Amino acid sequence: MENVLRPVIVVGGSVVLTLLIGWGTDILLRKANGRHPETPLWGLLRRGRIPYQLVLCAALLRGSYDEAKLLEEHRVGVGRTLTLVLIGAAAWLVIRIAGAIVETSYTRYARAHHDAARVRRVRTQVSLIMRVVAAVVGVMAVSAMLLTFPAMRAAGASLLASAGVLGIVAGVAAQSTLANLFAGLQIAFGDMVRLGDTVVVDGEWGTVDEITLTFLTVRTWDERRITMPVSYFTSKPFENWSRGSLQMTGIVYFHVDHAAPVEAMRERLRDILRECPAWDGRALGLQVTDTTPNTMQVRALVTAKDPDDIWTVRVTVREQMIRWLTEEHPYALPRVNTADAVPAPGTNGHRTPGAARRAYEPRTNRG
Repeated sequence: MENVLRPVIVVGGSVVLTLLIGWGTDILLRKANGRHPETPLWGLLRRGRIPYQLVLCAALLRGSYDEAKLLEEHRVGVGRTLTLVLIGAAAWLVIRIAGAIVETSYTRYARAHHDAARVRRVRTQVSLIMRVVAAVVGVMAVSAMLLTFPAMRAAGASLLASAGVLGIVAGVAAQSTLANLFAGLQIAFGDMVRLGDTVVVDGEWGTVDEITLTFLTVRTWDERRITMPVSYFTSKPFENWSRGSLQMTGIVYFHVDHAAPVEAMRERLRDILRECPAWDGRALGLQVTDTTPNTMQVRALVTAKDPDDIWTVRVTVREQMIRWLTEEHPYALPRVNTADAVPAPGTNGHRTPGAARRAYEPRTNRG
């Protein structure tokens, strides 16, 4: 009976004690979250309930397993397995705690600062810092797991002796990876591009959706995702429309007839912008910027508070101005002058120079 009760008491007691401690800790975190709603730290720490209970259970079982007298012929293997679980759960718990602390700091910063550009910069740095912390903790956990095996400890001396050669080989083999890694850190702390920035890369307009240590994802206006190595943004030029102020100036070109009423078009542009919510009211203008033998080029200048609104203002001005010209001033639209070549009477098909000139003069104007 003792051989049956002893393992049940040891294992069952460890599990029950783990559940009780985990339950009590969760209650304390809930109370702390209710008393301090201004900070999300206590609520975020509750995300670590599972790794916390795994650490407790693995530690209790590892410490009391010898008293259970269970599977004594496999005592070394079971003990090593519990140690591996303990190391892995501890690493998981550390990552969750670090994530809660970093996210809390970011939330407080975002509440205290209303500058969207600075908030996006800190958000980019925070996300990359968390990836670095997770990578470092993961590497340390794997190293600790490997060192629990005697064969790995015995091979440590030879591994250290060949570390120089292995480092050179790894550096050559992972040259592009290391370049992207350092480029990611440069982007995070150099404030070159941030999460949420509007960029133009290789002719594609989109928003930065994700930044990691090795790649960056741009979400285009038509919901596509363009994934690029972060080293691209440190070695090649690109447009960042969100750098500094988000305010932008947009241009709309019109090709109209020389007889187009430019002053009336200016007044119409003012009316269109007054009725457009996306226009920020900073500036507007309409000028003739170029001419050709058949048309003249008119440029409308508009402003908006961010890249999304400037797009809305431009398409609104283009659509409503063309509709107004079509309905109110159709003669202002571009036209092609054509005429039939008809010989002068009494020439028998032979034209004098003056008749030739008159034959090619425009007789009809077709839009």
